[in-house]
Amino acid sequence: MFIGMSALFLLALPLVVTCETRCGASDRLCSVIPGAVYKEPQNTDSEVSYKQLKTMLSSNSVQLFDVRNPDEFQDGHIPGSTNVPLGDLQDALGLSPDQFKQRFGVRAPHKEDSSIVVYCQRGHRSATALDIMWALGFSRARHYAGGYSGWVQHEE
Repeated sequence: MFIGMSALFLLALPLVVTCETRCGASDRLCSVIPGAVYKEPQNTDSEVSYKQLKTMLSSNSVQLFDVRNPDEFQDGHIPGSTNVPLGDLQDALGLSPDQFKQRFGVRAPHKEDSSIVVYCQRGHRSATALDIMWALGFSRARHYAGGYSGWVQHEE
């Protein structure tokens, strides 16, 4: 009996359980993992404000990942962030800690870390990144919904 690659992938996914949602056409995660059944993580406070992010950065208590494309990152980014493009995120999170550090130059995030924050330009890609991370078991990850655009506005 043949099982499709996506079915095998879904069987291997560790999912977070609290409130079940079955993907419909409008769910962000469905475009990443078609037909996925995922559970909302316990962390309902999924967004980090500008003020919270500034505090986290000043105390070195954040693992900040920019999920934009490398050219966007090169044009400007939040200081202290690491570029892990959205298209590479799922594979990157599957790397061993040594491989992650070698590829990205920073410590690999752990599933139980509460200091993980992702951002993009305006919040759309980081919301998708957050869905991916939650589906992979990073249930305490959050995103800066203001994105780099919001950061620049606040910094002016």
